[in-house]
Amino acid sequence: MTLRISDLKVKLFTDGADKEQIRDMARQPWIRGFTTNPSLLKKAGVSDYAAYARELVALVPDRHISFEVFSDDIAEMVAQANVIAGWGDNVYVKLPVSTTRGEPLYDAVNALSRRGVRVNMTAIFSSRQVERAVAALDGGAPACVSVFAGRLADLGIDYRPIMRDAVARARASANVEIIWASTREVFNVIEAHDMGCNIITAPADLLRKLPALGSRTEQELSLDAVKAFRDDALATGLTLSVASRRAAE
Repeated sequence: MTLRISDLKVKLFTDGADKEQIRDMARQPWIRGFTTNPSLLKKAGVSDYAAYARELVALVPDRHISFEVFSDDIAEMVAQANVIAGWGDNVYVKLPVSTTRGEPLYDAVNALSRRGVRVNMTAIFSSRQVERAVAALDGGAPACVSVFAGRLADLGIDYRPIMRDAVARARASANVEIIWASTREVFNVIEAHDMGCNIITAPADLLRKLPALGSRTEQELSLDAVKAFRDDALATGLTLSVASRRAAE
């Protein structure tokens, strides 16, 4: 069966930090939340983090929005998490699975979650990390675990076993949801839906393609491609000297 956007059970989040883009995507009722990270903040030219974040919370007060800590010291990360959590009731605090030195943050997110901080544990790449993250967050405040499926695929690593394992572990938890992160193509949304993943976050340009789901058949797509090639050839003015049909015969 060909899915349409109205059939999707996976929640659709926009991944990005451009304020106008977030404003535009927030007009779409099928966008359920937003995720940001320091790399996206850099791309958007953000300098005053707190002011920027509070403005975004005011734009989307009724939907999930994730903001990430940026310290590399666990104690300071926890302090930053407490500040970020105060920006709004819909705010989730993104904390990475470890520091840059490989020091794990499972104990830190466990303590934060049990104090009521909504955590989005990020930069997850393995089933072992999923297992420990879900265990750390289980039983606390509503939480998410972001698995970077797209980055695994970029290196030829099969992300599907990890995603299936993550979804199964989240189903056994009352408060943890899995986010399919680093999305690369529209078909990832279909995969996430089929696997029962809770959330998929993707760039706005990819999400804007979703209303077209189920709108064209394979035959129609084939004809579209053939016509496009023909139109472009004519527009370019391509010529090629060939023997006449009679001479060829």
